[in-house]
Amino acid sequence: MNKKFNELQEKIALSKLGGGEARIESQHKKGKLTARERINILMDEGSFEEIGMFVTHRATEFGMEREKYLGDGVITGYGTINGRPVYVFAQDFTVFGGSLSESHAEKICRIMDLAMKNGAPVIGLNDSGGARIQEGVVSLGGYADIFYRNTIASGVIPQISAIMGPCAGGAVYSPAITDFILMVENTSYMFVTGPNVVKTVTHEEVTSEELGGASTHSSKSGVAHFSCANGPECLSYIKQLLSYVPQNCEEDPPALPYEGGDEKRMALNTLIPENPNQPYDMRDVINEVVDADSFFEVHKNYAENILVGFARLAGKSIGIVANQPAFLAGVLDIKSSLKAARFVRFCDSFNIPLLVFEDVPGFLPGTDQEWNGIISNGAKLLYAFCEATVPRVTVITRKAYGGAYDVMNSKHIGADMNYAWPTAEIAVMGARGAAEIIFKKEITEAKNPAEKLKEKEMEYVEHFANPYRAAERGYVDEVILPEDTRIKLIKAFSMLKNKVDKLPRKKHGNIPL
Repeated sequence: MNKKFNELQEKIALSKLGGGEARIESQHKKGKLTARERINILMDEGSFEEIGMFVTHRATEFGMEREKYLGDGVITGYGTINGRPVYVFAQDFTVFGGSLSESHAEKICRIMDLAMKNGAPVIGLNDSGGARIQEGVVSLGGYADIFYRNTIASGVIPQISAIMGPCAGGAVYSPAITDFILMVENTSYMFVTGPNVVKTVTHEEVTSEELGGASTHSSKSGVAHFSCANGPECLSYIKQLLSYVPQNCEEDPPALPYEGGDEKRMALNTLIPENPNQPYDMRDVINEVVDADSFFEVHKNYAENILVGFARLAGKSIGIVANQPAFLAGVLDIKSSLKAARFVRFCDSFNIPLLVFEDVPGFLPGTDQEWNGIISNGAKLLYAFCEATVPRVTVITRKAYGGAYDVMNSKHIGADMNYAWPTAEIAVMGARGAAEIIFKKEITEAKNPAEKLKEKEMEYVEHFANPYRAAERGYVDEVILPEDTRIKLIKAFSMLKNKVDKLPRKKHGNIPL
């Protein structure tokens, strides 16, 4: 009997070695953790239970039958993070470069199926050279099996992808379907075709880091939501992210205990500059309103004219979408519309209430925007807000001009509560542009056109560049002092906590993709 027990212990030890000591050392020399080290950092101590430790590949060609490793290049299992159940797979680069085989894919699919059945998040730690070419189409089929499950699980359970090494070719499409992508600077990259193919086809000279590194995807393409300095930071971001989201679409997001106190925030009274064209940082507004140190920004380096992220208000998790006047005056453009729309849809999928801070002068004009589809892309954000059934509250701090006013969670598209500060300007357009159109004849015929323009501009400001016309119509529920914003929002979200709003029965809508 002892012989059989010993055999088991030897197999467990062999499986835990992955590709062997030499390859583990090589992984460390690259500044990368091994798959098991990543899991140990991510999961609560002693909570991880491995599934499929002894699985091996089934390939018999190209000498593969003589080279087998227990686990076949991916560690899969379940455990807890901060006491909450999660399912995890971590690709092991020390075994065939983490390449995906038929059995490797089956292990990942098994974990995803369990996550769906049991309503818990699934986390993928990606570090793979791609499809295992020795298996041909079988490997490609394995990717498709994963893609299908990613799609079916979308909006049912949170899906998080950490790119901790290479992720290329077809492999990139699984993370692309998931809710959040994290990348590690200098050690991870994502691209459909690598530098060598790019050079052959387009004659461009580019490195892997320039083509698809963490910096590129977090600032230029928007593929990555977070760029992390190293592996441990990446894993800590996953833990922080999970603290704001529920286990599945049927649950409410986690809440922390909260004891109320003085909710006035006097600093808000002086944040808006007297000059309506002077920028300010909307993060200052957010940080004053939400619970201390709770704002967790998403997509920080991409489309910086809009801010999105999670926070807590009186201990409860909320999602925030906010124009950023400190960057491009906070205009809406193609990238910011896509960024915000994606975030709104995630929050709506997982019962996370939405808070919008609005200071938007309109949509960005220009041929580049029009030719690249600002119409259909701007409509994505409009669609996302219109479709959202979670509690939705808007605070207009300053400008709310034109169609952008409608898009940024106005009452007209289903917002539950809308507040405005006295500094708010709700109008079709800026006062100067409006005056030039409305009073064109008077200005042209005046002895001093410049002086007349200034006079008419002030006239327009007095009539329209304020929140009171909108309040008279009920488009704004209340004009409030900035210092009272936090308490008003706490009460509003408390009032809305049992909101029930259902969309008409249909298979699904047709968002303008």
